[in-house]
Amino acid sequence: MQSLFEWDFNGQQKSLQDITVLNIQQFAPGMEDQQFVLSLVRGVEKNLPAIDAIVVETAPEWPLEQISSIDRSVLRLGVYELQFLKEVPPKVAINEAVELAKAFGGESSGKFVNGVLGTLYKKMYPEPAPDQGSVIG
Repeated sequence: MQSLFEWDFNGQQKSLQDITVLNIQQFAPGMEDQQFVLSLVRGVEKNLPAIDAIVVETAPEWPLEQISSIDRSVLRLGVYELQFLKEVPPKVAINEAVELAKAFGGESSGKFVNGVLGTLYKKMYPEPAPDQGSVIG
């Protein structure tokens, strides 16, 4: 999330991969699964147009450029995990994104991220409609 924020905050001018490698070296030199982190940022970058379109669709009252950089970064990561990374259970992805938003975003960031990702989750996994033809008796 930190690397995505830095990349976005600086206008996506530098290499996201380079930013992430530097952040790992500076802030998490002993991290065991660096490849997982790198694969996450690669996945977000590769799918950015689709991810941003999903954010715009699920939060239509919030133009993408009006969402804070922190919230936008958290949403991009959360949408990537929900939509493209099938190894992460959906509710885990949502919970992790909400916790990041609460920790690093503004006062209402957690609720905002939860609402956007919850809307996406409901679109991806709609509840089956009740069987209106059966009678319980």
